[in-house]
Amino acid sequence: MLFADIDILDENLAVQPHRWVGVRDGRIAFVSEEAPERAVAATFGEVYHGRGKLLMPALYNAHAHSPMTLLRGFAENLPLQRWLEEKCFPFEAKMTAEDCYWGTVLACAEMARYGVVSFSDMYYASEERARAVLEAGMKANMCEGLVAFEEKPYAEYPICAQMEALVADWHGAGDGRIRIDYNIHSEYLSTETVCRDILDIVRGTDLRLHIHLSETEKEVRECRERHGGLSPVEYFDRIGIFDVPVTAAHCVWVDETDLDILQARGVFVANNPASNLKLGSGFAPIPEMLRRGMNVCLGSDGMASNNNHNLFHDMYLQALIYKGATLDPTAVTPQQALAAATRVGARSQGRDDCGVVAEGMRADLCVLDTTGPQWCPAPDPVYNLVYAGDGSDVVLTLCDGQVIYRADGHSAGSEGQWPTIDLERAKAECAARTARIIGEL
Repeated sequence: MLFADIDILDENLAVQPHRWVGVRDGRIAFVSEEAPERAVAATFGEVYHGRGKLLMPALYNAHAHSPMTLLRGFAENLPLQRWLEEKCFPFEAKMTAEDCYWGTVLACAEMARYGVVSFSDMYYASEERARAVLEAGMKANMCEGLVAFEEKPYAEYPICAQMEALVADWHGAGDGRIRIDYNIHSEYLSTETVCRDILDIVRGTDLRLHIHLSETEKEVRECRERHGGLSPVEYFDRIGIFDVPVTAAHCVWVDETDLDILQARGVFVANNPASNLKLGSGFAPIPEMLRRGMNVCLGSDGMASNNNHNLFHDMYLQALIYKGATLDPTAVTPQQALAAATRVGARSQGRDDCGVVAEGMRADLCVLDTTGPQWCPAPDPVYNLVYAGDGSDVVLTLCDGQVIYRADGHSAGSEGQWPTIDLERAKAECAARTARIIGEL
């Protein structure tokens, strides 16, 4: 595909008008202010006319639970512990592997619709979830959810052999579109023995860890009671967990000592502003993390605590809420919010050749229709992109150069086509499966 005369969001997160961008063999092969020679242009195949459009990096969701699309609207108006124990856990106990597959299919359709091409997913039935992602033409870092209460080695838990098989069969599948991460759900749902055993497995490999960390005040308080005053961050650091690449979701209740550790260890903090707001968990100290130069990325969390996979909403919240929370209108810039949703999110997944519109990078791209009234006027389009734009403006999403959502001939905000997904069947399957599970509760 050759994008002709289109505005782009460049590697510095600035909008550059009237560019030509060529995509070939899954990568960006050409970026120029001038149209290529006719013979060269012909080698790119389709010409996509870009007037009134903005080409930008696709988005990377750094923390998700994709099968929880089945719980959308089910667990509402509860604090986190009651939300988990009274609603989520009983529902999830009824979910089958096939339920997880269809929940993931619908999640993929929703994310592709809103310009997301890759997500870090923590749940169960990883084989079925990975199959759904590959069929959708998308990318994901999959980890099998670990809950470990018994004081025994990790090797004695069935999940140990399951993870070995996942790494052998799925890590790197689909030309690297599927990556397998190891998981420690949290300090309160694991043991130190298991944490140390997992660390020994991951250390020295290209594998990564995905954890929940310091999400609520209660979690931190009870951890200090269990571990001689150590916070969850200090506890995991003492074990050595941060010696390997880690994406830590939430990090809401962290203090200066915790931030020093996370900064020094290069931990990727996956902020989930919508989920943290909805569950009343609080605000992660994102402005201070950014001031320190920490790796801040962006997650949706599951649909029981967010309700939509429109990561543009989360990006808007990340750029906005900290201005009010800190009484500082400069607390988070639009560029910092964009980086969290694109380049830093890709790096959190170990996808170092993704997340930037530049020659040689993988062609993970989305196109926004910028002809709507909310885009005009635009003295600096970056501000419109973050504060006025929305995932509903996305009219094309490419993952490794392949179209996974397209809305040609449709106005912004209307539905287009999913070449890789039967959306109507996915909706019907998910609605029926949610009704069945609720009926069993």
